[in-house]
Amino acid sequence: MTTYRNSGVDIDAGNHAVSLIKDLVARTHSAHVLGGLGHFASFFELPEGYKKPVLVSCTDGVGTKIKLAIAHNFLDTIGIDLVAMCVNDLICTGAKPLFFLDYIACHKLIPTQMEALLKGMTDGCLQAQCSLVGGEMAEMNDVYKEDELDLAGFSVGVVEKEAIIDGRHVSAGHYVYGIAASGVHSNGYSLARKILDKTTGDTHAKLVSELRVPTRIYVRDIAHILDQYPGHITSIAHITGGGFAENLMRVLPDNVCITIPMSAFPQLAVYSTLQAIGQVSDDEMRRVFNMGMGMVVIADIPLELPDLIFLGRTVAGPKQVILQ
Repeated sequence: MTTYRNSGVDIDAGNHAVSLIKDLVARTHSAHVLGGLGHFASFFELPEGYKKPVLVSCTDGVGTKIKLAIAHNFLDTIGIDLVAMCVNDLICTGAKPLFFLDYIACHKLIPTQMEALLKGMTDGCLQAQCSLVGGEMAEMNDVYKEDELDLAGFSVGVVEKEAIIDGRHVSAGHYVYGIAASGVHSNGYSLARKILDKTTGDTHAKLVSELRVPTRIYVRDIAHILDQYPGHITSIAHITGGGFAENLMRVLPDNVCITIPMSAFPQLAVYSTLQAIGQVSDDEMRRVFNMGMGMVVIADIPLELPDLIFLGRTVAGPKQVILQ
């Protein structure tokens, strides 16, 4: 007899996975979440107090870091990366994250794996002060190879229309600050994994330990900066794929130039290890990785907060970011 199960989809396993994650998801819910899991869609009531609220949306994944997570069994923290990659983009607009959704696609649905993934996502949502309101688990054994799975995240936030930050107000003389990264975050893992394959023994184990560190979630950091200096933040950039220069270029006007000294960057050991083992050039490292700086904030006045690293000031000129 042909059944859905022996065709590759186990409905019972899916139902069991949902039962395992219900309490995890519920702990992220704010008073604005209406209802729980199980409906065909989720309901979220906009917070009061906005005059002209603008919804902001982001979607992202964790790249090939998922392969490292599967191989070395840290599915419980890769979910933090997934939330981080979405909400860290979202807050660059000045928005506050409201809710998050996930999509998990896999060869075979294993309830305990789903529980581990959702544990990380709910931990990430709590850090980001947003609610996990729904998601999807898709079992597709003829699309994904055995032991493979992939993740996608979706985040929605809100910002007052007059408070949107998009870089258009940056001009010469503004102050540029960085916020340190927790590690490699979730970009550049195709290169990092290729280098990892060249290692063995203690070096391999140490590098895996450094590469598994979850992406730092900057929601509280940025919210604190915006609260302390309302109206003075002119640009925010999340340093992801493409490295420092390319991501900062995305939030600069055409008439502003910035020169950044690499000596100001936090010196993370993981990068010197990757560069030495892989024999990677400086230019390639800077284009692929965050090099220890996960977020950049530009302001029209000096900022005095302990976590901020001063990187210099903007000058007039054709748009470019120079690393020296």
